[in-house]
Amino acid sequence: MRRLSRRAVDPRARPSAAGSDPVSSTASSSTASSARTDTASRLHAFNRFEIKYLVPEDQADELRAELRRHMDDDAHSGDGGYPITSVYYDTEHLKFYWEKIEGLKFRRKLRVRHYGTADDLTPESNVFVEIKQRVNRVTQKRRVSLPYRDALRLCSPEGYEPAGEVSTRERAFLDEVSTLVGELGLRPTVTTGYHREAWVGREADLGLRVTLDHRLRGRDRDFHLSSESVNRLTLPPRLSVLEVKANERVPAWVTDVTARMSLDVVRISKYCQCVQAFGLAPRSIMHAPDEVDAILRDGPDAVDGAGVVPADPTTPNGVDDAPTRKGALTR
Repeated sequence: MRRLSRRAVDPRARPSAAGSDPVSSTASSSTASSARTDTASRLHAFNRFEIKYLVPEDQADELRAELRRHMDDDAHSGDGGYPITSVYYDTEHLKFYWEKIEGLKFRRKLRVRHYGTADDLTPESNVFVEIKQRVNRVTQKRRVSLPYRDALRLCSPEGYEPAGEVSTRERAFLDEVSTLVGELGLRPTVTTGYHREAWVGREADLGLRVTLDHRLRGRDRDFHLSSESVNRLTLPPRLSVLEVKANERVPAWVTDVTARMSLDVVRISKYCQCVQAFGLAPRSIMHAPDEVDAILRDGPDAVDGAGVVPADPTTPNGVDDAPTRKGALTR
């Protein structure tokens, strides 16, 4: 199968000023692209500032109550949230990982993401191929929805050619992914999974999105999104990750809530945390606070309820014969 042409695509040329958004919504993305090519675009793009906090589970109910005073449940959140599983791609020497650790002002990550359980996934299921990048202080995410089988082809040496006409912007994105995979030799590196609750802003806070991610876990092999392989905790189960995402500035009420609850801002990357948990690279103080490092090193008091166990640094790549069951990563 013919690989997409490796045209030079420099996302740094895209708007990156605070609050600027090359595509402010799914609808505007389709409209703008269709106006140029008469072809509907599947490309979505978002520009945001992100702030992260670690939240003890015993404070989660208080936090939910505060968020619901000011925000609405995300339309896709359902009753209690939804599972997310992502496969991250990197080079043999972890180029993207080290760019994050070193705090480069421009850096990227490539991932394939599935919303739903492992049992929901078929080769025809739609997943997202995403490039998440940082340009100075702005986080940009661009993604395209593809059937799972096509997403795997796009992110492999095999390559992927769309069956029909695509918009100019979607073609540029597909070419960028193809170029990254081909020129950097990207390969699946880790799989991450967690359960997410999400809220969206209302009225003056329409650009605000807040998520709370529980039971962070992953694996460093067998990268099919519905794999039955053992998955391990990459963060203690009594801690969740709160992410605040805003177009321009974080509302004062958010900082008031986090201050009142004594939540500290942390620099934690789910991808980097998983890489470190499996011993693929040294731990970095930039991602896991000392308390988290100690818990992951010594092990939690019990195995996680879905057959997920803590990474054990005394075994090769943190792998042993711990019990598992199908779909454990996404449940």
